[in-house]
Amino acid sequence: MRTLPALLPVAGFLLMSCAPKQTGTYPTVSVQDLKTAVDSGASVLDVRTPQEFAEGHIASAVNLPLDEVAARASEVPGDKLVYVICRSGNRSAQASELLKKAGKDVKNVSGGMNDWMAAGYPVTQ
Repeated sequence: MRTLPALLPVAGFLLMSCAPKQTGTYPTVSVQDLKTAVDSGASVLDVRTPQEFAEGHIASAVNLPLDEVAARASEVPGDKLVYVICRSGNRSAQASELLKKAGKDVKNVSGGMNDWMAAGYPVTQ
């Protein structure tokens, strides 16, 4: 029979493997958190294509397509938090990683515009 000290390394491994995975070096938030932030004047960066952006976006959002983020990272404010959104959360996660490496304060929006619209939040064209 194993004693308690002998089982501690096993217990530690199990706890670590059940812990939530961190999504990169940036935090991820829900569209509900983004809605609260937008209502308070938060900055939103939409990294979808210009065509997707024109089909409907958050009124205060600025469009900077993912394929331009690395080259234009200096245009993203470095002195305030910026929420990064796309259609589903995949491209915004990539952009958030790039922007974080460029020294920007960003939060990725999980579920993107799909979740935003599903929640019934306003969209403008």
